[in-house]
Amino acid sequence: MSTEVKSAQRGRPVSNTSARQARLAARAARAAAGGSISRGRPANGDSARQRKLAERAAKIAAGEVIKRGAPKKVTPDTTPAEVAA
Repeated sequence: MSTEVKSAQRGRPVSNTSARQARLAARAARAAAGGSISRGRPANGDSARQRKLAERAAKIAAGEVIKRGAPKKVTPDTTPAEVAA
């Protein structure tokens, strides 16, 4: 077995003058300066989903207990004798 380390560059070479590299460098500079880095699709603050999430966050902040899932199904208690009658 050989413990020789190969230092040849692997993969596709990076072109430092490409538009993508310029965008990545600008993004890294904004991050280093403490600026905002937008990722993904922006959320619409006026949407029903965002209102619902805000209401849920307000309830959690107020200390209310948030139960997960749908509420329990309410079924009348019936005995076999009542059903037969």
